[in-house]
Amino acid sequence: MDTRIFVHKKEQFQVESESLAAELRQSLSLKEDFGLTKYNLYDIFNADENDIELLKKNVCSEVVTDDVYDSVDLEGKSYLAYEFLPGQYDQRADSAMQCLMLLNNKQTVRIHSGTLLVFLNPVDEETLNKITHYIVNPVEARVKDLSVLVDDQDVEVKDVPVLEGFTTKTKEELDSLRQTLGLAMSQADIEHVQRYFEKEEKRDCTMTELRVLDTYWSDHCRHTTFETVLDDVHFHLDTLSDELQASYDKYLKLRQEVHGNRKEKTLMDMATIAGKYLRKQGKLDDMEITDEINACSVEITVDVDGKDEQWLLMFKNETHNHPTEIEPFGGASTCIGGAIRDPLSGRSYVYQAMRITGAGDITKPISETLEHKLPQSKISKTAAHGYSSYGNQIGLATTFVDEIYDDGYVAKRMEVGAVVGAAPKSHVKREQPQAGDIIVMIGGATGRDGIGGATGSSKEHNETSLEKCSSEVQKGNALIERKLQRLFRNPACTKLIKKANDFGAGGVSVAVGELADGLDINLDAVPVKYQGLDGTELAISESQERMAICIEAKDFEKFKEEAYKENLDAIKVADVTDTNRLVMKWRGETIVDMSRAFLDTNGVRQHQVVDVCENEYDEHPFDAVKSDLNTVLQDANVASQIGLAEMFDASIGKSTVLMPFGGKYQLTPEEGSVQKLPVHGMTNTCSVMTYGYDPKVSKYSPYLGASYSVVEALARITALGADYKKCRLSNQEYFEHLGADAQKWGQPFEALLGLIDAQLAFETPSIGGKDSMSGTYKDIHVPPTVITFAVTTAKTGDIVSASFKNPGDYVYLVKHTPVKNHVPNYEQLKENFETVHKLMQEKKIVAASTIKFGGLGATIAKMAFGSKVGVAINTEEDVYGFNLGSMIVEATESIQDEHLELIGILNDDSKIVLNEETVEIEDALKAWTKRYSEIYPMIVDEGKETLETPLNDVEVPMSKVVVETPKVVIPIFPGQNCEFDTTAKFERAGAEVKQVVFNNLTVENIQKSIETLAEEISTAQILMIVGGFSSGDEPDGSGKFIANVLRNPKIAQAIDTMRANDGLILGICNGFQALIKSGLLPYGDMERLDEENPTLFRNNINRHVSHIARTRITSNSSPWLAGMKAGNVYSVAVSHGEGKFVASEEVLNKLIENGQVATQYVNEKGVPTMDGKDNLNGSSMAIEGIFSEDGKIFGKMGHSERYERGLFQNIAGNKDQDIFANGVRYFTHKQVK
Repeated sequence: MDTRIFVHKKEQFQVESESLAAELRQSLSLKEDFGLTKYNLYDIFNADENDIELLKKNVCSEVVTDDVYDSVDLEGKSYLAYEFLPGQYDQRADSAMQCLMLLNNKQTVRIHSGTLLVFLNPVDEETLNKITHYIVNPVEARVKDLSVLVDDQDVEVKDVPVLEGFTTKTKEELDSLRQTLGLAMSQADIEHVQRYFEKEEKRDCTMTELRVLDTYWSDHCRHTTFETVLDDVHFHLDTLSDELQASYDKYLKLRQEVHGNRKEKTLMDMATIAGKYLRKQGKLDDMEITDEINACSVEITVDVDGKDEQWLLMFKNETHNHPTEIEPFGGASTCIGGAIRDPLSGRSYVYQAMRITGAGDITKPISETLEHKLPQSKISKTAAHGYSSYGNQIGLATTFVDEIYDDGYVAKRMEVGAVVGAAPKSHVKREQPQAGDIIVMIGGATGRDGIGGATGSSKEHNETSLEKCSSEVQKGNALIERKLQRLFRNPACTKLIKKANDFGAGGVSVAVGELADGLDINLDAVPVKYQGLDGTELAISESQERMAICIEAKDFEKFKEEAYKENLDAIKVADVTDTNRLVMKWRGETIVDMSRAFLDTNGVRQHQVVDVCENEYDEHPFDAVKSDLNTVLQDANVASQIGLAEMFDASIGKSTVLMPFGGKYQLTPEEGSVQKLPVHGMTNTCSVMTYGYDPKVSKYSPYLGASYSVVEALARITALGADYKKCRLSNQEYFEHLGADAQKWGQPFEALLGLIDAQLAFETPSIGGKDSMSGTYKDIHVPPTVITFAVTTAKTGDIVSASFKNPGDYVYLVKHTPVKNHVPNYEQLKENFETVHKLMQEKKIVAASTIKFGGLGATIAKMAFGSKVGVAINTEEDVYGFNLGSMIVEATESIQDEHLELIGILNDDSKIVLNEETVEIEDALKAWTKRYSEIYPMIVDEGKETLETPLNDVEVPMSKVVVETPKVVIPIFPGQNCEFDTTAKFERAGAEVKQVVFNNLTVENIQKSIETLAEEISTAQILMIVGGFSSGDEPDGSGKFIANVLRNPKIAQAIDTMRANDGLILGICNGFQALIKSGLLPYGDMERLDEENPTLFRNNINRHVSHIARTRITSNSSPWLAGMKAGNVYSVAVSHGEGKFVASEEVLNKLIENGQVATQYVNEKGVPTMDGKDNLNGSSMAIEGIFSEDGKIFGKMGHSERYERGLFQNIAGNKDQDIFANGVRYFTHKQVK
C-alpha cells in the first residue's frame, strides 16, 4: 500500500519549531505572536501494514519525543508543505529506508520525506509568500501538494540522438545550437568540433559527444581562462608602475630560464613559473613527482613510536562558489567533499581542514536582498550548515573557519575549503595504466544531481540562476565518503591501485576519461540511484562520493573483497585499451567514440590582450584610522565568529594540537590549523596550515593584495611556531567574469605578478591552486581575490598559541615597515620571522598573533580575551591602522633585539589599555561578540542557576575472572567516525580490538553482519559504541540505526551473554545516544524502554557545538571511573548537535539516588550548572554521562578518546580522562602503564 504519516515533536521538544519561528520573525520582521509547529512527513510506497507499523514506532519517530499521525487537520489553518525536487538526494528518506530494511528484511519499500509547517495564527497571503520564498529554494526544493501521493520517478528513457546535419550547419546555425543547448564552449570551439567530425570521423556527432566535450573542455576542468594566450601586455599606471614593470620583466626572464620561452604566455604559466624556477634551483626537492595531479604532494619525515618514517603530505584547496550561491547547503557540503576526494584519490587519509568564505553583509535586513538572489544571511547560515554537516559526519577536524565580509561577494558567494591528508609513502603505488587493465568504480550511485556543474561553475550568476540551475548542484553523502576514507587507509587496497581519480566535475567522462589514453567504457555498468537516466546523463553526471581506480584485471576480485569489507560495492566500468580513443557504450550502442588527440586539444585556445590599469577603488587601506576599541571590535571583519566556528567539529581524529579558540575561556582565535599526523601509534609531528587575504588591499591593488596574501600566510605560520622557510603554498584565485575585456584581464595578471615576487622573495614555492573566474552579477563584481594557503610540518612541542598567558610578561611589536608604494619589505619580514622563530625555539616567546583587520588594537584585545589577562600598551603606532606582516608577541623575559619593540606589560587588572584609551575586558568582549550574536549565537541560557548534586565516591571491585588481554568489539555502523581514535586508546591500554563493519548494502549482507557481530560480542569483554553520525542522525534523530541493531534478538542475546560474563559496555556521543534509545541505559534492560525513558535531544542552542567542556566526576561507582576521585574535574572535547540529556524529575532523582549520574557539566569553580556557558547543550541536572544500575554500562557525550599527549595545547585543565585504561584494568587487574 501507499500512505503518508506525519511525525510531530511533543510539546517539551519543540526546539526546532521555536528556533525557526524566531528566525522568521527576525528575518522577515513578522509579528511577535507569530509561531509555528513543524511536522516531518513521510510518503511511503509499496509497504504492508507491518512495514508501516515499524516505520511509525521504530524508524520515523522516538517514543519519548514524538507523536505520529496518519493525517493532520489543516481546515482553516495557514500552512506550508515542501519537499526535495525529484532526483535530489534526501538523506532523511534514505536513512529511513536503510533502517527499515534492517527491520523488515526487504528492499522494496520506497520513502520520500517532506516538511509541513502549520502556523499557530493565520497569516495573510503576502506573508505566506514571503515565508515560502525564504524557506523554499527552487534549486533544490518545491512546494508540496498534500493532495498528491505519488512516487514520481521518470522511467521513460529515450535513445541518445545523433545531431543530424551537425557537420553541415552554418556558423549561425552552430551558434543557435550552442545557445539552445546552453553550452559553455565558445563559437570557435563548436566550429572546431564540427571540423573534427567532418574531416576525421566523417559523421555527425551524438548529443553525448557534444556534452562530453563541453564538459571536458570547460574552464573548471581544463582551466581555459588560465590557459588563454596573452598576446600583448600594456601598463597604464601612475602608482606601482615601476614595481609592476620590474615584476613583469622578472617573469619574462624566468620564462627564459625555466623553459626557454617554449610555452605560451598565460596566466597558468605565471602561476607556476616561480615554483618551477625554485625547483630548478634545488629549493623544491621534497615535491612528489607524478602525473597524478590530484593534490599538492610533498615528501616528509614523520616520527612514529620513536622511529622515523617517510610519508607523503598532500593538500588541496577547492572552491564551490557557483553551487553555494544558488543552493548553499549542497554547494558547501560538496565543496568540502570534493576537496577531500582529491588527496583521498592520491591514497592519503584526509584529517585536517580549514574553511575560508566570502559574503556580503549578513546583518542586512532580508528586505534589502537583491531580486533573484538569496539573502546573504541565509546563504551564510545554510552554507555553514552544509559544510559542517558533511565534515562532521565524515569525521574531518575543521579547526580554522573564517568568513570574510565584502559587498562584492553579493555578486557571488566565495566558498573555499582547504584540506590536508597524509599516508606512509610505502602505501602508495604510482604506475601507468596498460592495455588490459580495468577501471573500477567504487562509492556512491549516479543520479541527475550535478549535471552541468563543471560548465555551470564557469558561468556568471544571472537572474535565472535560481530557477534553472537545479541539476548543476551536486548532493553530498558523507556516509559513503567515510567508507572510501577507510578503504583508502588500508594498504591491502591502496597497493593494488595504479592510478585513481575522483568523480568531481565532468563525471564519468572526466574521472574515468582521464585515467588512460584508450578506454572502452560500459555505461550500463554504472550504478544508478534511480531508473530513468539516459546515456548522456550517465556520462556527465557529477554525483558525488564516487571514485574511479585503475588496477590490473587479475586484482579485481581481491579489490572487490577489500571494498566489501568497508560496506562498498566495486564495479568494473571500463577496459583500458591501446586505441588512444575514448569510447562509451550504452544499451548496446556506441554513443561516444573520439580520439584522445582531439580531446586533448582542449578546444580552441583563446587569445587575449591585457591592459593593466590604475585601480578606481576609492578607499585607501593604508590610511591612518581614527576610532576606538569597542567600535573596531564590531567591524564586520573583526567581530567574533565563534558561534559560526563552533558548528564545525574541531577535535575529531585525536589530532588537534590547537583548538580554534584558546585560553582559559576559549575566546582567543588562533592563527591557523595545527594537527598531528594520522599515524598508527604516537607521533610528535604535526602539519600546520594557514591562509592570507585582505579584500581591501586587493581592491586597492591586486598586485599588493596577492603579495600580502603570501606575507600574511607566512606570518601566521611564524606566529604558530613553525618555520616559514619550509612552507609550500597553494593559491585560490577568484575574479569577476573577464570576457574579452583587456582591462579586466589586467587584474589577475597584476595579482599573479605579486605572487611571483612574494614566492621568489621568501623562496616558498606555490605548487598548486584553483581558479574561478565567474564572480559577476550584473554590475556587481567580487573583489580581486587571491588567497594563499601555506602548509608545513613542525613538532608539537614547538607550537605556540595566541592567547596572552602570564601577568608580568612583556608585550612586543614585531614591526613590518613596507617600502615605497606599500610594497612588502621582504628582507625585513624574513629577518623578523627568523628572529621570532629563534626566540620561540628558545621558549622565550609564549604567545603570538599577527596583526590583521582592526590593526594592533584588535589583535591585542583578542589575545587578551582568551584568559582575560589585562594589558597596558603604550605605542606611537597607528593603533587601528594597516599593519599586515607585523605581529604581537608575549615574552617571558625582557628581550633586547632590534626587531622587537617593547610596547606593554601584561597584568591582572582585567582592562585593556591602548595609550590613553582604557576598556574593561568584559565590555570589550560584549562589543566583540555583539554583531553576529543573533545570526550565530555563542550562548543561550546564560546566567542560569548552579546545582547541588551529592558526590558518590566508592571503591569498585575488579572482575571475577582475570583476562590477560581483554577483547573489545567496536561495531562500525554507517556514519560513525570515532573508531580509529577509540581503537588506539584501547590498544595502548593493552586490549585486543576487533572492528566489525556493519554491511547493509543488501538484506543478505545485513543478516551476515548481524550473525558476525553477535558472535564477536558474545565472546568479548567490552562492547564499545563509538561516536559519529549513524545514518547521518536520520531520520530526524540520532542513534536510531544503532539502537535498532542492538534490539535485534540475536544481538540482544549476545549482549546478555557478554553481560553475564561480567562484560562492560561504553557508549560515547552517538554511542551514548544509541544506549539511551535502546533502553540499555539507564536500566540495562531493553525491554523497559517506554515514553518515560530519558533521552538525548537537540541542543538548546539548536546547532552543533564543538568545544572543550568542563565535566566533573559526580559518581565513580563504575569500573569505567575506578580510581578517579568523585569531584575531579576534566576538560573533555564535546562535539554534538543532540546532546541534551532530558528526563523527568522523578527519573532524575532516581538516577542521583542510585549513584548513576556519572559526570556533570560544571563551571570554573567545579559546580554543576545550567548556565549555557558551561552546560553547552542545556542538559537536565547538567548531566553529561550516566551509568546503568550496576555501573557496567557507561554512556557519556564527551569524547574522552580524543586526547593524547601534545593535543589541546591552548586549553586549560586536566584533559586526560583515560576511562579506556580503566575498562581494560577491570579485567587484567593490572595498572596500565
